[in-house]
Amino acid sequence: MSEKISPPLQNATLCQIGFVARDAGRVAQKLAEITGLPAPEPVITDGFEKARTEYRGNPTQATAKLYFFNLGQVSLEIIEPVGGPSTWREFLDKHGDGVHHIAFTVKSTKETADALSTHGIPPVQSGVFEGGSYVYCEAEKELGVILELLDSTSG
Repeated sequence: MSEKISPPLQNATLCQIGFVARDAGRVAQKLAEITGLPAPEPVITDGFEKARTEYRGNPTQATAKLYFFNLGQVSLEIIEPVGGPSTWREFLDKHGDGVHHIAFTVKSTKETADALSTHGIPPVQSGVFEGGSYVYCEAEKELGVILELLDSTSG
């Protein structure tokens, strides 16, 4: 008798919608105007030495300027690629400014990414940040958007 395998995102929580923009500060300012929220200060991501970022299986110096708007359970993240090859730069080159990903909190980014791969949704970029890790999975063909997995327990 075979054991039933749970869907990869069955117990995940939607936590973020990510936009990529050539000028994230401009987009963040416009969002502040239309939401009434204060414009957030930018955060610059760490380079490879600290973030251990991999893009399409190779180490990369990908960095980005990030702006976060907290909207309760879901945050809006505005991303401006700064350096190195990345899923953010690839998206901008292909589509221009727009919705890049939806993110879910998961227990393990690696286990969930491995499970999504069996559904034809492979990882494209991964890295660590203070307090956790992330993996972007390529779901544009299947879902029309990239999936991001966020894990606050590994790194």
